[in-house]
Amino acid sequence: MATENGGSNSEVLETCLVLGGRGFIGRVLVERLLKLGNWIVRVADYNQSPQLEPSELLLSEAFSSARASYFHVDVRDKPQIIKAMEGVSVVFYTESMVSFPRDFFSCYIIVVQGAKNVLKACRECKVKHLIYNSSADVVFDSSRDLCNVEESLPYPNHFENMVTDLKSQAEAMVLFANKVDGLLTCALRPSNVFGPRDNQLMPSLISMANSSWAKFIIGSCENMSDFTYVDNVAHAHICAEESLSSQMVSTSGKVFFITNLEPMKVRDLVPLILESFGYQRPIFNLPAWMIHYLFLFVKLTLMKLNFGKIERCMWVYDVAKLVSRTRTFNCSAAVTHLGYSPVVSLEEGAAALTVDSPLRRYNDPDEQSKVDKLLGSGKVADILLWRDEKTTFICFLLLTLLYYWFFLSGRTFITSAAKLLMMITVSLCGYCMLPANICGFTIPRVSSTCFQVSKVDMRNSFLAMTCMWNELSLVTRLLAHGEDWCTFLKVSSFFYFSKLIVPHFLTMAIGIALVIAFTSFFVYEQYEEEIDGMAKVVINRLRKAMISSARNLPVPLTSVLPDCGPLKEKKSS
Repeated sequence: MATENGGSNSEVLETCLVLGGRGFIGRVLVERLLKLGNWIVRVADYNQSPQLEPSELLLSEAFSSARASYFHVDVRDKPQIIKAMEGVSVVFYTESMVSFPRDFFSCYIIVVQGAKNVLKACRECKVKHLIYNSSADVVFDSSRDLCNVEESLPYPNHFENMVTDLKSQAEAMVLFANKVDGLLTCALRPSNVFGPRDNQLMPSLISMANSSWAKFIIGSCENMSDFTYVDNVAHAHICAEESLSSQMVSTSGKVFFITNLEPMKVRDLVPLILESFGYQRPIFNLPAWMIHYLFLFVKLTLMKLNFGKIERCMWVYDVAKLVSRTRTFNCSAAVTHLGYSPVVSLEEGAAALTVDSPLRRYNDPDEQSKVDKLLGSGKVADILLWRDEKTTFICFLLLTLLYYWFFLSGRTFITSAAKLLMMITVSLCGYCMLPANICGFTIPRVSSTCFQVSKVDMRNSFLAMTCMWNELSLVTRLLAHGEDWCTFLKVSSFFYFSKLIVPHFLTMAIGIALVIAFTSFFVYEQYEEEIDGMAKVVINRLRKAMISSARNLPVPLTSVLPDCGPLKEKKSS
């Protein structure tokens, strides 16, 4: 037992150290230890200061009352570790780095050599218990499914990445150091940890939701996986310490899988999380093997080209690996020997993610986009923006068939229209002659209302035609007066390009327009901010070029150009 100087309470409290205490899991673990009330908590991290957030009132009060203290610790520096461990009886070792170095040597020094330094410091400082936070990834190699596997499953021959390989080595060292110089150790393997301040799983899912992949479900719909809410991982660490304190032989030197005990399909949990953040639920399915090999090819290509920032385009590849295989783990050992049981369910965890989360979509998902307003926010907008993929595909297929019928069949327009009307008439007559029941199947009848046009639609059509006629007459009047040169240039340019296109390239132009209509609006809605930014840059450069060119024009000619007031002033000056 150890006491912390400066405490106002006469009660003797046990002191623990949370290495990586400002990391994703470490923050929650520190908070839970302080809430228990029977610990003096030392928070150690590689940052120079704890950098508290306004919501961390409990930790702030603990620092003020000396129930908690902060130590700047780099696990590569053994003296710093020893300084933080002096007088400590329990060490919780969690990783706090947002991202590890890409080169093997630096990563090895942090993960493996860091674990060696921690173990040596524990033995020198006579620490009683060490709980190491590992990962369930250390037994996964994406070449096979893991169905309710137990801790006896050996390490794979091939690891998915360098960090997982090194963490498996660190885990093995921690377990091997059990009962050396009185130190009791154990390791926990949480699976797919998520929660507030998550810097891996949640950002990957949000990045996918913000991209053009938002409509796709990657992988089989039947793959099962185990997820773990971060509070349950912190709770498991405390359960492991209590089990080690009770001198249970079945705990020390062992490793335990930690999950929410709720294995579920990835397609069920991921949409639940995305919807809680305000993003739409994915719709289409893409084979995981296709995404896997596609992004593996992209990764190899970028490495060949020495492109440094590969991680930005590899999050889809990581998600594909996550959902391509079943990954469920048997937690009966943790339940039996550690007394572990989840304190937060998956549904409660998904609901708690959005509270003050920086990842939440602040834009209203029901807010109209620019292109939606441009298309009138009606049926045409729904079709061209792929709101209902089935309806849009049917419309595109019908328009493609009509395009072939009228423009690629080699017939004249009148002949094609006559044959199409004849086919429709024969088909409707034949359909009406069918009996009401054929081999037990009821043939639905076409209602006469299908061929009727409502008064509202007729009125709207005539109003639209009237507006178009008024606009055309207004343009004609302006051209007749010869005062609006800008409109004259636009109209003349339109007719000139129509003269060039219609005789020779009409068929090609209509085909291209058909494809662009069903792609450009959808793409613009997905990348509205990026396209607007590029358009602003292009417009600004064109404007500068026009100003530069206008300076060399004669003064009377500048009056023909639109919006050239500033140009006149510059020219006159």
